[in-house]
Amino acid sequence: MTAARSAPHILTLVALSGIAALSMNVFLPSLPGMARYFGVDYAVMQLSVSAYIGATALLQLVAGPISDRYGRRPVVLGGLVIFIAATIGTLLAQTIAGFMFFRLLQSVIAVCLLVPRAVIRDQYEGAEAASMIGYVTMGMAVVPMIAPVIGGFLDESFGWQANFAAMGFIAFLVMLLAWWDLGETVRDGGLSIQQQIANYPMLARSVRFWGYCAAATFSSGCFFAYLGGAPFVGLNVFQMTPAEVGYYFMAPSIGYLTGNFLSGRFARSIGINRMILLGAVLCAVALAFSLVCDLAGLISPWTFFGAIVFMGMGNGMVLPNANAGMMNVRPELAGTASGLGGALTVAGGAILSALAGALLTPGSGATPLLVIMCASALGSLIAILWVFRRERQLARRR
Repeated sequence: MTAARSAPHILTLVALSGIAALSMNVFLPSLPGMARYFGVDYAVMQLSVSAYIGATALLQLVAGPISDRYGRRPVVLGGLVIFIAATIGTLLAQTIAGFMFFRLLQSVIAVCLLVPRAVIRDQYEGAEAASMIGYVTMGMAVVPMIAPVIGGFLDESFGWQANFAAMGFIAFLVMLLAWWDLGETVRDGGLSIQQQIANYPMLARSVRFWGYCAAATFSSGCFFAYLGGAPFVGLNVFQMTPAEVGYYFMAPSIGYLTGNFLSGRFARSIGINRMILLGAVLCAVALAFSLVCDLAGLISPWTFFGAIVFMGMGNGMVLPNANAGMMNVRPELAGTASGLGGALTVAGGAILSALAGALLTPGSGATPLLVIMCASALGSLIAILWVFRRERQLARRR
């Protein structure tokens, strides 16, 4: 009962975010092999990424308000139980339809993305919240950095099913940790659904809220497009093995880890808006460089994945600060803002991931993927400039 009354340790929040990240990318090196196993095209198998991301978006819309009303703890524990059951279903599935059903059910783990952010906002404000989110996501970034490497090894050693077995086992351990340590941070029994609905218009009318949402959506869109297209580029453009693809998949996580550290270290002194701007510029410049190299016929694993490192660094600077900005608009709706912002982020990512998978065909090279990522990075930059412009207008009115 003590856990239900005490705030969670930061490592618990890292573990919750980490299992959500693990479920998204540990099996990516297995996608071509899974397509052969189920007898479908790669584009169909890639839906296990893009459709999963889309389901994650919808679930965050629901889970955010529920966590504001009933608390963070029951939402997380319930989500983990369902995720473990769905993971067992993916291992037992005999057809692609059965697998996709349970894979979409796994998206309930999205609660472990939005709740840690809301928990931090329950305890901290402004740039301090951005700093703490940066540290949490810095720890979480280690998971997507090593998961594809482990996934590639498990695939080559035991088959694709080993990746899903590992997911289920780790989720069970995280559930035990959450049961023991995840304290409830929603005060006074939460905000009723009726009160939340009454406050929605204030959130919806905020230009700053939508600017932060757009900055996060387009910045993370670069990464989601990469998730959808990089396995194809690695295997078909650079002729890599699944294990090699897993190694190179560390690229964005190395950058993201660095960007998260910079956010945690400097958000308080620089401010969230300037951190977002710096990250958006870095992301756009790095991807533009890689696209120019590709168009000039100089594409290589170093120019492609090297740019992805800096893209990840930019994301690591943009996302913690943009998420803190969203939740600062209406602090009493932190869960709702986190869920809505997260839903928009992953919905945009689902579209870009599916688009990357559809446009990457034999002979296309890496160009379609780089064009998509460059356009998304430019969108993030425009969004934060829009926030700056809005805040200058408000300052002049005062």
